[in-house]
Amino acid sequence: MIVLTIQNLHKAFGGNVVLKDVSLTLQDHQRMGLVGVNGCGKTTLLNILAGREHADGGSISLMKGMRVGYMEQQYQVQGDSTVFEELKQVFEPVFAMEEKLRALEKEMSAASEIELKRMGETYARLSDAFEKADGYAWKSSIQGVLAGLGFTKEQYDQPARLLSGGELTRLCLAKLLLQKPDLLLLDEPTNHLDLSALDWLEHYLSEYKGTLLVVSHDRYFLDHVCTHISELLLGTLEQYTGNYSSYMTQRAERFEIRMRAWEQQQKMIAREEAIIARYKSFNREKSIKAAESREKRLEKVERLERPEDEHQVRFRFEAKRRTGDDVMFIRDYSKSFGDRTLFQNVNLTLRAGDRVALLGPNGIGKSTLLKCLMGEETPDTGSVRWGANVDTGYYDQKQEGLHPEKTVLDEVWDAFPRLEESQVRGALGLFLFTGEDVFMPIHTLSGGEKGRVALTKLMLHKDNLLLLDEPTNHLDMDSREVLEDALESFEGTILAVSHDRYFINRFATRVAVLTENGIKEYLGNFDDYMAKLQWEQAQANQDPRFAEMTRTEAGKEKRKIRLAKEQLKALKEAARQAEKTITDTEEAIERQEALMASPEVYTNPDKAAAAAKEYQRLKDALAQAYTDWEEAEEALAEATEG
Repeated sequence: MIVLTIQNLHKAFGGNVVLKDVSLTLQDHQRMGLVGVNGCGKTTLLNILAGREHADGGSISLMKGMRVGYMEQQYQVQGDSTVFEELKQVFEPVFAMEEKLRALEKEMSAASEIELKRMGETYARLSDAFEKADGYAWKSSIQGVLAGLGFTKEQYDQPARLLSGGELTRLCLAKLLLQKPDLLLLDEPTNHLDLSALDWLEHYLSEYKGTLLVVSHDRYFLDHVCTHISELLLGTLEQYTGNYSSYMTQRAERFEIRMRAWEQQQKMIAREEAIIARYKSFNREKSIKAAESREKRLEKVERLERPEDEHQVRFRFEAKRRTGDDVMFIRDYSKSFGDRTLFQNVNLTLRAGDRVALLGPNGIGKSTLLKCLMGEETPDTGSVRWGANVDTGYYDQKQEGLHPEKTVLDEVWDAFPRLEESQVRGALGLFLFTGEDVFMPIHTLSGGEKGRVALTKLMLHKDNLLLLDEPTNHLDMDSREVLEDALESFEGTILAVSHDRYFINRFATRVAVLTENGIKEYLGNFDDYMAKLQWEQAQANQDPRFAEMTRTEAGKEKRKIRLAKEQLKALKEAARQAEKTITDTEEAIERQEALMASPEVYTNPDKAAAAAKEYQRLKDALAQAYTDWEEAEEALAEATEG
């Protein structure tokens, strides 16, 4: 079922055409990732779909009754509501339904038989709606989403206006997820999330019942959540089936097919033009007519446009010399700021060719550790010993080493004064700085452009040990792919801080997790690290009684325990159901007593007799419910003691 259709949409800002011919079809339950280079119009398209901006032309058709939810990047909180109260607002319609239910119950207790039947139908419909809207579980729904997105219980009662920018973005996402719109529009939802929150969000969206259109640079997220990908390229949109990795394969194949078709047509055109020129050179009536006939046929040929791709960064890292086998030894490093200890007892060894991803929670000191190694910070304790011939290159995620007032050309040329201007401009050209671009002052550049300047300098240094701090931040996805290709062919050693799980999977052969009390290492890339964590968790949860058993014996014992747990769960459920039956029956008896006391019943012998009969049936049911409850509680007590 098609839920959204976009046809020939176009949008320009002044003379800058952002969207020129965008068409898209979105099916129910699809989870589509929207990708493209920075500035290609992804957020603009979402804003148009959300009604925040108007298109200059084209049409948008949304299935009737669709509820659209859009995640705002700049979320504003009104008043002094707490974090919990801010999310509680989502359930105000549910609370209104609950009030109607309570009011109906009071009316039903004094209603006639005819009115009772009519009210009962209304009550049943309202109860169903209340249950579907999470009326019985609204509190646990809020707590689950808050916990999943990394909010602590202490923050529940904190005024929402005091949250940081990143926390407000997460609160906006939480509110949107609780609303459960039919079409969910998300713009970079993984920003400001740690690994556990990312994992939670991926699982949540993978099971989402509605339709999803998401803009994200997180390729790991797109791989694990999306069923389709759409790419905004040169103002138009192209759709692909599958996740991000599948899209990359299909995209390369499509480009090659188009390029091959264009090249073949160009050869055909060149061949025809050569024949026409040859016929004309004969300067005879017959040959001139043949040339004119061929020219007419050639004019009717629909010319294919040369396939274009957005400009990509293209470079590679080289090392001017080789290191020895030993590259770096960190021993007993620690660092504090005031009373706050970032890390201590840090020990790490790098050998030639190692590719290590440095992970850890935000604020643990990963960037500070790199700064200590570069001499920009001083550790409180410990030492670092370098191997022979080690040349260290450093990529700072904040680009604090760049000079704001220098031009792009001077920033690079001043660092390498022995190079000719043409060599510096050639290197900058690899990073898309061409023509007048090289004269732009550093302070006017975007985060991605500053990153490309820093990468240009890093490439020219030709160091054999690279210390990289969040190198994929601010880079578009194509640039990240090229960076990964460059690191893949690099023959030196790499230590990189990164939250980019796709990037870690591409380059890392070892994961080092920084904690307050040192570093714990895992072989492999990010997926290997996560698998190891899950195994460790399973081992930690394993009952120690299995330690001395054979696998067969342990399996039998586990089955016994599982059956016992299932039996205990069934007994608890039976006791709960019996207790609920008692409550429901007692309420029914109260309503029946009120009915029997009404004049139109006790003055009518037939109605009075029927009411008395129903009353006795309810009393008998209540007695049986108490018996069932007592038996269930007794069985539960025995099982618990056992």
